[in-house]
Amino acid sequence: MFIILLIISLSVFCSIAAFNFYTAPELKAPVTNTNEDKLVSVLVPARNEEMNIVSSINGILSQSYKKIEIIIIDDCSTDNTYNIASSIKENNLKVIKGEILPEGWLGKNWACHQLAQNAAGEYLLFVDADVGIKKDSISSAIHELNRTNAELISVFPTQLMKSFGEFIIVPLMNWLLLTFLPLKFVFTSSSNSFVAANGQFMLWKRDTYFNLGGHQKVKDKVVEDMELARLVKQNNFKVETLLGGDLVFCRMYSSFKQAYNGFAKNFYAGFSINPIFFILIIFFLFIVFIVPFIIITQSVIAIIPVLLVLAARFFVSLNSKQNWWINIILHPLQMILMIWIGIVSLIKFKSNSLVWKERKI
Repeated sequence: MFIILLIISLSVFCSIAAFNFYTAPELKAPVTNTNEDKLVSVLVPARNEEMNIVSSINGILSQSYKKIEIIIIDDCSTDNTYNIASSIKENNLKVIKGEILPEGWLGKNWACHQLAQNAAGEYLLFVDADVGIKKDSISSAIHELNRTNAELISVFPTQLMKSFGEFIIVPLMNWLLLTFLPLKFVFTSSSNSFVAANGQFMLWKRDTYFNLGGHQKVKDKVVEDMELARLVKQNNFKVETLLGGDLVFCRMYSSFKQAYNGFAKNFYAGFSINPIFFILIIFFLFIVFIVPFIIITQSVIAIIPVLLVLAARFFVSLNSKQNWWINIILHPLQMILMIWIGIVSLIKFKSNSLVWKERKI
């Protein structure tokens, strides 16, 4: 009976992964030219980004969509971010120093709020400093925003990985996204249950952003991107969440330690539920995605749950432009780490001991 329940559960998750493989929206270069009569403010919060800020600015400057202003805010960096960014001289580039973090705000939310206050564009594009964008990225996002009549478009960048530490943690983000949520439903369903967003790339219609309160409305939220997307849907507006495909990419972390701390920061906060329910979810994930590998030798039918797990990983890996066989080989280790990180995330969140980029959250 236990194996039958496993098969039923995993069949559902595998079906979601397969559904996303065929239907998940992906940012693609527009077939027709995008109308460039409206100014886009490209807003980049940067804290300790001296290694990324030049490539970030160059990527934005290379865009096929030319009616843009670029505003970089140095979010109280302790490195050379401000001086490096300021050394680049372009008419449409402005580099500003962020003000001291006020009480009640989290760092990135405060930086984004200041950026928006300085922006003149009819569209506001918040993009992280470690995100790379190909030349048609902004044009494609504007085209998609107008085509769908959405108020907010968010893109999950294609994740680049180099170290073993990245390979065992970073794929978990897209695995969670594409195994449990039919991504297309974020746009087609009015239900707040179908919400996903990534603050690494968020394109807003200006009026909607300010009318809803912008980052000030979520000033103390760790996963502000999810909260903003939920706010948009609660006000009966459309949100579309897409995969970055070949146009938007990012090496989010460069080591195991960075990836571990980054996921620990966001994991529990992203669920936004009672700790007891969260612990039950962690236990459920252990039962469904790890136990099949423990009981595989018990009977012939016990092979089926393992095959369903691997099939789901295959679909998600291809959808995410990741190496599917590496994810399949590392799956048990990734799942064990995910459960451990989930527990650590809950403990750190509840004890107010989360730290990110040398700043307490």
